[in-house]
Amino acid sequence: MTRASAISAVHDYFDGGRFQADLAALVAHPTESQNPEAAAELPRYLNEAMIPRLEAAGFTCRIFDNPVPKAPPLLVGVRHEGDGLPTVLTYGHGDVIRAQEGMWKEGLEPFKLIERGDRLYGRGSADNKSQHLINIAALEAVIATRGSLGFNVKIVIEMAEETGSPGLGDFFTAEKDLLAADVLIASDGPRLQPETPAMFMGSRGGITFDLSVDLREGAHHSGNWGGLLADPAMILAQALSTISDKRGQLLIPEWRPTSLTPEVRAALAELPIEAGADSPQIDHDWGEESLTPAERAYGWNSFAILAMKSGVPEAPVNAISASARATCQLRYVVGTDAEAVLPSLRRHLDAHGFEMVRITPAERGFFAATRLDPTHPWVLFVRDSIEATTGKAPHVLPNLAGSLPNDTFADILGLPTVWVPHSYRGCSQHAPNEHVLKPVCREALEVMAGVFWDVGKGVPFHASRS
Repeated sequence: MTRASAISAVHDYFDGGRFQADLAALVAHPTESQNPEAAAELPRYLNEAMIPRLEAAGFTCRIFDNPVPKAPPLLVGVRHEGDGLPTVLTYGHGDVIRAQEGMWKEGLEPFKLIERGDRLYGRGSADNKSQHLINIAALEAVIATRGSLGFNVKIVIEMAEETGSPGLGDFFTAEKDLLAADVLIASDGPRLQPETPAMFMGSRGGITFDLSVDLREGAHHSGNWGGLLADPAMILAQALSTISDKRGQLLIPEWRPTSLTPEVRAALAELPIEAGADSPQIDHDWGEESLTPAERAYGWNSFAILAMKSGVPEAPVNAISASARATCQLRYVVGTDAEAVLPSLRRHLDAHGFEMVRITPAERGFFAATRLDPTHPWVLFVRDSIEATTGKAPHVLPNLAGSLPNDTFADILGLPTVWVPHSYRGCSQHAPNEHVLKPVCREALEVMAGVFWDVGKGVPFHASRS
């Protein structure tokens, strides 16, 4: 009945093959929330994969209808051990992006977990099925070792994170009492380096929108009409070129954040940014010139053109197109007025003579930017626990470079939020050949068993709900 015993229990769980078998069962659920034809799979994951396991661990589970019509349901599980104990809220999402079948390496398939060396391939293996499986297994190990957790725990599993978590904020607003807790400790996203644990306390936000130019009906012969008809692709390309300069530095004042303080820069100063052989090499001459690569990724905003189209790129013809469209995205940090992003873009384009460029916000929402002080007591507590388990000082990020629904926990529920990621940046998340690394998963089980064991020993600052 010691901390080491709980960690030994997760070693046995992993080394005996049970973790891999359990992950294979989760990956086998084709839970593509972006695919309307897979809608029935989303509640099935909750009912068949999550509820039996959680109930066996002493959770009382309930599935709630999503406040947004036709959006998938949400699962809440509660294990209550005592009114005077701290309460940890944890979270995971069981949905995945589209499978991208036929695009994976030979011999791989999205919904079958396949082992190759130290890699376990499958859609959702990294995002997010292994991550909430690790946390649940760590809770189970503490219960089995100690006989109890020593704290209360609540878990939320949603099935629509990959479509922007529709309804999650409304559900949290309506169920604040049910979800009341002292802290969120959850897992998503990648470590900076696979061999070093990491923590982050928020995420960048994201705003996606289309820029389009529609000039006429139909395309017209480029010989007969070249020089006479305006080219929408050229107009759109020139409009896009005013948003950033040739190295990607933002040219719209409202898009340049005010929150890269000396304290944030200090927190980012020692963090590695090169991701290793499995990842693309960083372009050091891209982005804000005065910033380090880590500051550009975690402390600044970035603009990206996700897709562009004019004419038929797969089969071009000698014709001037009628229209052109680009899907764009701004990833933004705390200190950016999200409500001003698109109005400022409108003013900017108009000032440069591009009144004909239409701005269309994406139908699905995106997540807001959040950040917690790296010196918060819960951050220090989790950091010290991780170091005690692994002997390594974890990388501590003020916020993730990507986006996730942390605002629902931080802003609606008012919780300090600590995320401990169990993947790595070369995992091919959101792409063919998604995978997790077995050594990272084994260490992550150790880390979370240690964290949950330490919470159960007593957290003197929990009552302040700070």
